[in-house]
Amino acid sequence: MTRQFCVPVIFTATLLLGGCMVGPDFVRPEAPYLDTWTQGASGLQVNSKTGFTSRSEAVADWWTLFKDPTLDAFVNEAYQQNLQLEAAGARVYQARAQLGIARGELFPQQQQGFADGKYLSISKNDPFVQEAERFVDLNTNFTRYQVGFDAGWEIDIWGKIRRDVQSAKANLAAKIASYDDVLVTLTGDIAVTYVTIRELQALISVARNNAALQKKSLDIAKLKFENGTTTELDIDEATARYNDTLSIIPELEGELAEAYNAMSVLLGETPGKIKPRMEKRYARMPIIPAQVAVGVPADMLRRRPDIRAAEYRAAAQSAQIGVAQADLYPAFTISGAIAVNSKDVATLFTKNSFDAFINPGFTWNFLNYGRIRNNVRAQDAKFQELLLDYQNTVLKAYAEVETSITAFFKAKQQTVYLYRSVKAAKDAEARVLDQYRDGTAGYDRVLDAQRQIFTSESRLVSARADVLTNLIAIYKGIAGGWIPPNVKGFVNDKTRAQMEERTNWGKLLESAPDGVDQPES
Repeated sequence: MTRQFCVPVIFTATLLLGGCMVGPDFVRPEAPYLDTWTQGASGLQVNSKTGFTSRSEAVADWWTLFKDPTLDAFVNEAYQQNLQLEAAGARVYQARAQLGIARGELFPQQQQGFADGKYLSISKNDPFVQEAERFVDLNTNFTRYQVGFDAGWEIDIWGKIRRDVQSAKANLAAKIASYDDVLVTLTGDIAVTYVTIRELQALISVARNNAALQKKSLDIAKLKFENGTTTELDIDEATARYNDTLSIIPELEGELAEAYNAMSVLLGETPGKIKPRMEKRYARMPIIPAQVAVGVPADMLRRRPDIRAAEYRAAAQSAQIGVAQADLYPAFTISGAIAVNSKDVATLFTKNSFDAFINPGFTWNFLNYGRIRNNVRAQDAKFQELLLDYQNTVLKAYAEVETSITAFFKAKQQTVYLYRSVKAAKDAEARVLDQYRDGTAGYDRVLDAQRQIFTSESRLVSARADVLTNLIAIYKGIAGGWIPPNVKGFVNDKTRAQMEERTNWGKLLESAPDGVDQPES
């Protein structure tokens, strides 16, 4: 076969065989099915009577339902400044570049351009020269110019490279889902930390109010002692109780400072800037919505980014089985070069200076079949592990939402009882204090009443905080997988500028609707 016919035939064979891909095609794994949210052993049904609705629409910006401008501002700032979110965005761009590498393997893998010029002078005393000059007058000085290009290409007959591209695409999708998961987690952490700060502020206020109440009863005890109507024991007991309450305040203030610093880390800023912002206005707990939209479990499966990430990781590994299986078969390659050679620069690019060769070949590691087979088995076992991990992720997601709904409802019930307890404790304290002034009740009853007020008020504050944190857990569980309007790309402008200053990223740093079909250069 002549060289002119060899190249078209090889390329035609490549196209005909290129549709073959060994290894399994990924199919979305079956997920455990849950028809509706029912709260398991608690028997609580999701309906309007319990404060829930199964409307299917996702609540994307759920934190805005709390009607708290300070919380809204914190969430928006965290999207632009949180360092963990930026790191997750950088991993997305890394996966985009890796996808570009995988796609590049579909083209000639070894490429080299060359150009050189040589001046050669052969010794007249060289035996071969002397022998040749017996027959012809030989010029031993000459010049040679050469320009050309060579390349080597592995033909993807068994789909090894295309499977690797599939794996890289799925890996990129998994990184994007992981970014969404960090985003969802960050939003929840901001909201929970905000509620914690408001809870500690309220507990400090309760402690101070109760300390003031106890100081009032201490003054009454002192006055009664001066009038000779009680003993010094009442003063000692009142003083002990008053100072015991005061001692709680520094502990709570220390926890509050810790919460301020935690919020600073979430916002990606140095400590010291949160406290002034949370003491000016809206120093209250966020408002609890009258009704919570939880949707149906099927919606959660589509929205939760951790479930999507688990699915994409399994898809990426499925393709690696095909990559490993391709090593069982021969690898076909084509290498060659195109060049022009001439002794004069003027004739270098003329027709007669053209030179080329093509070299098809193959390699087959049939002596390594045992190791290759075991590698296929290892890749398959890893794939099975990821399928089970996907199913387990779904089960955990169901459990998280179910647990959060139950905890939210029970915490709301608890607040009802605690409101009643606080009211009754305050009424009792007022009555018993009047009785103590009149001498018809002992101071021990005053201490018991004041202790009950402090306990009930503190528990009420904590219960209200529990309602909010469990509601946040519900929203995190059912409304994941969204990108708020203010999140543009995967890193902020400052980080993007740093990356572009170091490296030519082409268009890879630009936003894409799905993040996958982004150009490689």
